[in-house]
Amino acid sequence: MALFGFGKKKVEEKKVQCDCNGQCSPADISAEKAVQSKQAPSGCCCGGNCTEETMAQAEAAKVSGASIKVLGSGCAKCNQLEVATMEALAELGMDTTIDHVTDFAQIAAYGVMTTPALIVDGKVVSYGKVLKKEEVISILKKSRG
Repeated sequence: MALFGFGKKKVEEKKVQCDCNGQCSPADISAEKAVQSKQAPSGCCCGGNCTEETMAQAEAAKVSGASIKVLGSGCAKCNQLEVATMEALAELGMDTTIDHVTDFAQIAAYGVMTTPALIVDGKVVSYGKVLKKEEVISILKKSRG
């Protein structure tokens, strides 16, 4: 019978004080922390690091800086979009100053959930794909006349 666990004495796991102000087992605590780390609190997109202050800073950053911004983490695709945008601006004879925003709170302030994204004069004109230079030229002509 011991082969199937019958007749074995169960060893009770030690309970400890946890964040819920109760007595939980260490296994339960680590399992709950694993679940929480995968979920962001409601209204937050950056893994739970959002506060009122960081969101206010992100909103303020939307209107400051260059009028053309590339949003993204700094990956290869984001960098390709930035290069294509710089080439398009140079070809059109426009100011080639571009802000590359990598802060996820600022990216979320634009409502962008898929990067890379291109912002022209505070408006999201593209997100989720790498534009070619010709596509950026077309967007800039439409946006700026």
